[in-house]
Amino acid sequence: MNSESYHKIINALISTEKSLSLRETQNKLVFVVDRNSNKKGIKEAVEKLFNVEVENVRTYITNKGEKRAIVKLKPKFKASEIATKLGLV
Repeated sequence: MNSESYHKIINALISTEKSLSLRETQNKLVFVVDRNSNKKGIKEAVEKLFNVEVENVRTYITNKGEKRAIVKLKPKFKASEIATKLGLV
């Protein structure tokens, strides 16, 4: 995959109270992702776009029909640093 296809998978980083608490307490990031993407593709896209290692990916579909992914980073990487780079903190 190339960088352009990674950007098609990852649409946005979510910034809500719940995602903020996940980021601070559990080292997790919440993304809106393409509805047709799978966990393996999401993991690869996050690792390549943000230069981190992913421990786990969980996905769910909201009532509005958008797919979200909760991505847990390995302990040596900080989710808060990624959010800061993207201007959310």
